[in-house]
Amino acid sequence: MGQLRAFKDLIIDWEMTPEDAVAIYLEWGNNGYRGGYQYAVKGKEDHSHYFVVNTWNEKPIVTLLYRNSDGADELAVLPLPEKLADTFMKGVYNHKGIYPVNDDVKQWLETELYN
Repeated sequence: MGQLRAFKDLIIDWEMTPEDAVAIYLEWGNNGYRGGYQYAVKGKEDHSHYFVVNTWNEKPIVTLLYRNSDGADELAVLPLPEKLADTFMKGVYNHKGIYPVNDDVKQWLETELYN
């Protein structure tokens, strides 16, 4: 693949979920998200890089996103390897959606990023 190696110096927020991104960046400044204000966005310079798994298409894809309070940009889009895609889809009961990465996907992405 190699496409992700261009992003190896980014700080990836492996804990970010699609739901968290909406709460933190699109509803910024108005909530004590998850019980505190440590995640509060103070301005447009606050941002995150994170991955999501999109299962809306025939085959699942992984997207690396940059998000701030202005919106999100797709930095890279990759298909999941077939075996990993099958396992992931079983884990979400073949439902369509946008999901956070699981441990197996994270391990594969780390290999793609750093090796």
